[in-house]
Amino acid sequence: MSKKTDKNPNSSDKYSPTIKNKKARFNYHLLQKLETGIALTGTEVKSLRQGRANLEEAYCRVNDGELFLVGCTISLYEHGNLVNHEPTRTRKLLAHRREIKKLQSKVVQKGLTLVPLRIYFTRGLAKVEIAIAQGKTHGDKRDKIKDRQVQRDIRQAMHRRR
Repeated sequence: MSKKTDKNPNSSDKYSPTIKNKKARFNYHLLQKLETGIALTGTEVKSLRQGRANLEEAYCRVNDGELFLVGCTISLYEHGNLVNHEPTRTRKLLAHRREIKKLQSKVVQKGLTLVPLRIYFTRGLAKVEIAIAQGKTHGDKRDKIKDRQVQRDIRQAMHRRR
C-alpha cells in the first residue's frame, strides 16, 4: 500500500526559506519559466537554509553550452571556518543541454535576458527558478504603479463604506 502525502512536490521544504527576487516582476515581463538545479558547496547550502542570500542584482548567462548564475550573493556561513565559500562567486546551474540551447536561442533575440526569480529547496535539493524576460519600459512601470494606487484607493473606499 502506498502512502499519500498532502505536500505539493513543487513547494519548498517546510523548514527552508525561499529567497525571492522581488524586483524581477516589476522590472521585466516574464515570458517563460524554467526550474534548474544549482551546484553549491556545503557552507553555501547552510547559508541558503538560513535564508541568507540576495538575488536583486543577479542574472543568468550561457557560456560554452553551460548555464551560470552571476551576481547572486550568498552570505558567509556564520559557523564556517577557513574553508568558507566566496559570497559572490559565479555558480553553475544544472539543466539539460536541449533546454540550455533553447534558452540561448531565445536570449539572442533583441531585449531578452535570463533572470533568476527564486531559490528554494525541493526534497532537500536547492533549485533556482529562472525566467526568460523582456525589460519593461519606464512607462510600463509607471502604469503598474498607477494601477496599484487605484486598486488601493478602491479597497480603502470599500472598507470605509462598511
